[in-house]
Amino acid sequence: MSILSTLWDPFASFGFMRRALVASVTLGMGAGPVGVMLQLRRMSLIGDAMSHAILPGAAIGFLLAGGLSLTAMGLGGIVAGLGVALLAGLVSRRTQLAEDASFASFYLTSLALGVLIVSARGSNIDLLHVLFGTILGIDAPALYLMGGITTLTIALLSIIWRPLVMECVDPGFMRMTGGQGGLYHMAFLFLVVINLVAGFEALGTLMSVGMMMVPAATARLWTRRLLPMMALSALTGMVAGLIGLLVSYHFRLAAGPSIILTCSVLYVLSLVMSPAGLRATHS
Repeated sequence: MSILSTLWDPFASFGFMRRALVASVTLGMGAGPVGVMLQLRRMSLIGDAMSHAILPGAAIGFLLAGGLSLTAMGLGGIVAGLGVALLAGLVSRRTQLAEDASFASFYLTSLALGVLIVSARGSNIDLLHVLFGTILGIDAPALYLMGGITTLTIALLSIIWRPLVMECVDPGFMRMTGGQGGLYHMAFLFLVVINLVAGFEALGTLMSVGMMMVPAATARLWTRRLLPMMALSALTGMVAGLIGLLVSYHFRLAAGPSIILTCSVLYVLSLVMSPAGLRATHS
């Protein structure tokens, strides 16, 4: 078997592989830049918390749709994720709890509630699909939703780019000059939530944050300039999606974990080879 046929045949022969590839590329384009901003704002673990917070909404969407309707579950996840973000922000501003502590409390509650709902009204197979995703089962409506989320993400990032970076670098200056830092913070959390929902459609609630954070960490090892870092993060996610799907197909492995592990392999290679990686500490 030639290298070309190894790369081409899975996508030429099977529609579900083509749809999975489109989903992976779409996820990489939207989640990569958001992941970079999450890391620069030191909110990586909050991103992980948000990925679990969408589970109860997805579970309710599952129940209302009577099964694995990715569109209904995605919309439910958006509502749940935004609700947790608003509640955590409100608690951190009205009490002495830090934002990460309030996020942790709400996301653990949301995770337990979501698992309880799905396990009580569905089967173990349904629970596995919710937790680990069904990227090979992506249908056309789910692709439309993911494409719309990616388009909205890129458009909104381009609009709030300058104040978002300023709020990230020097929030005190934003407050002193009358900038609406809180508004931009909530807009950014909205982008995080909708991209996690897009990732949830394909990779499940346990791994959706992987497509957001691991490529961003990889990109940060290669460049310190923000725009190239975002572009490289998106490219890393897209390449990892392609390679992960090929590995999954040829070695009969689960597709979602194969994609995230491919991201991890690229990250480890970057740790070894990049100018800011391990060798930089010994020079």
